[in-house]
Amino acid sequence: MNKKKIGLWVAFFLLLFVGFYFALTKFIPGYGAGPQLPVLSYVPHFSFSDQEGKTITEKDVEGKVYVAEYFFTTCRGICPKLNVNVRKLAADYSSEPNFRILSYTVDPETDTVARMKHYADSLGADASRWYFLTGRKDSLYHLARNGYLLDDPKNNEQNIDDQFLHTQFLALVDKSGRVRKIYDGLKKDELDELEKDIASLLKEKADAQRFTNSLFTNNPG
Repeated sequence: MNKKKIGLWVAFFLLLFVGFYFALTKFIPGYGAGPQLPVLSYVPHFSFSDQEGKTITEKDVEGKVYVAEYFFTTCRGICPKLNVNVRKLAADYSSEPNFRILSYTVDPETDTVARMKHYADSLGADASRWYFLTGRKDSLYHLARNGYLLDDPKNNEQNIDDQFLHTQFLALVDKSGRVRKIYDGLKKDELDELEKDIASLLKEKADAQRFTNSLFTNNPG
C-alpha cells in the first residue's frame, strides 16, 4: 500500500471519528460537556413578598437558573460587601432572560417591603430580575436550612425567636429547582467559579419531571 492510499485511509478514519464524536455531543445530553455539578437538594414550595409587594413563589423561577442569598438591611458587617459581589453577578447576567437572584432577609421584623424596596433601589436592582424577599421568619429560616442548605437544619429545633441567621454563602439553583452548589460570597475564586457554573447551568435543559420532597428528608439520593 503506497503512502497516498495510507494518507487517504487515515483521513477517512479521522473524519469518521470526528463525525461520530459530533453525533454523540449533539444527540446525547451532557456528553462531552465535562463533569456536571451534583444535585444537593430540592427547593420546596415558598411564598414571600418582594420589594414591589408582589408575591414570589417557586413558580416564578421555574425554568430559571438563580442564586439565593440571605442578608439583612441593617447589617454593617459582611452584607454590604456580599451584596456588592451579588450586584456584579446581576450586572454580568443582566441580558440573560433565564437568570434571577433571590435575596432573602433574615430580619423580617425590620425588613418590611418598603425597607427592602429602599435597599434594592440603593443597589440599582432590577425588580424584574433581582427579588428582595421578606415574610415569616420561621418560613425564611426553614427554607434557608432545608432548601438551600445555607445553615444547619438542626438549628430548626431551637426557638425561632432566639435565632439570628447570618451567612455569607450563596446557593446556586438550576432550572428544575435543584440546589447544585454552595459558594462563599466573599471569596473571589469562588465567585469566579460561580460565574462559570451559572453559564454552564444556563445551557442545561430543565428536567421534565419535577422531583418532590420527602416528608422526612430533602436529600436527592
